[in-house]
Amino acid sequence: MKIAQIAPLYEAVPPRLYGGTERVIHYLTEELVKQGHEVTLFASGDSITAARLVATVPEALRLNPHCIDPMAHHILQMQQVINRSHEFDILHFHTDFLHFPFSAQCAQPCITTLHGRLDIPDLQPLYNHFRKQKVVSISASQRKPLPQANWISTVYHGLPRHLHRLHATPGNYFAFIGRISPEKRADRAIEIAIACNTPIKIAAKIDKTDESYFREHIAHLFDHPLVEYIGEINETQKTAFLGNAKALLFPIDWSEPFGMVLIEAMSCGTPVIAFNRGSVPEIIDDGVTGFIVNNVSEAVAALQRLPMLNRSVIRTVFEQKFTAERMARDYVQVYHQLTSNAQRSNPRMLPASLTANTLYPGKVG
Repeated sequence: MKIAQIAPLYEAVPPRLYGGTERVIHYLTEELVKQGHEVTLFASGDSITAARLVATVPEALRLNPHCIDPMAHHILQMQQVINRSHEFDILHFHTDFLHFPFSAQCAQPCITTLHGRLDIPDLQPLYNHFRKQKVVSISASQRKPLPQANWISTVYHGLPRHLHRLHATPGNYFAFIGRISPEKRADRAIEIAIACNTPIKIAAKIDKTDESYFREHIAHLFDHPLVEYIGEINETQKTAFLGNAKALLFPIDWSEPFGMVLIEAMSCGTPVIAFNRGSVPEIIDDGVTGFIVNNVSEAVAALQRLPMLNRSVIRTVFEQKFTAERMARDYVQVYHQLTSNAQRSNPRMLPASLTANTLYPGKVG
């Protein structure tokens, strides 16, 4: 198939450090190419891909100190995508709802994977209006705030099978990875570790918007002798960081739509202690790949049962459920469904004809 993948321009694909959406786009794009599809990636020019790269901007906007209004670049990107939409069998957007006014006028089939939280009141009138926009959820839980949206499938995220490896014998610490923010609850993770008298290593990003929260609620907790703050880590560092941990602590305080770190830990054979919010019950098999708990005391008790879990079994569950191959196959099934429906609705629709033009040379590898 001739497939367009449209990524946000804030981070490169893949991102250098934190950036879950762009990382998923990367895994999906590379796997689709590997499976023989003709893929064009609309992303920043510093992206690295085996697909054709169409770059609206030469580098990711978050890293560009001269970028004052990133929305201007995204609007230009949307127009470029629509101008070239006839070249593709299907357009797959990962840009939230930004493209809806553009793609609503597009003759080619379009889908949108919604990667973020949807429990925001401002989204209600938007999805009431754009009811024909076909959207894909990343968990069943994610759909609950917007039952009126035009959901056509749920596709769980996946990782390349060999990105991380099984660590059969862990070290003596707990891991926390993600962002320092109120909903991620690093403070709970620290409380759990201290209650177990076990060191905890925290690999986390501190966004500018969360700096005051960090100073007021988290910074002083890093002074405890059992706590080690590492900062952001890249994909290569994750294997050792997660693989050597006794367990990943995931004490979230919000309905997280997916949680990439859950399957990253599983791919290393590392069990997860996760609070029962959002998509957690869809991803974690309680008593097999980890334990699902409701509070700090339950988490502490669950950690005493870690010897019951088999790290090889955890890795096997990952290989069965959460690989990039499975994710790409699921999406291709959705693509075929939509293109077949479009062909039946309009038998005169011409086959897509890809060109290899790019606005910036980009990096291909």
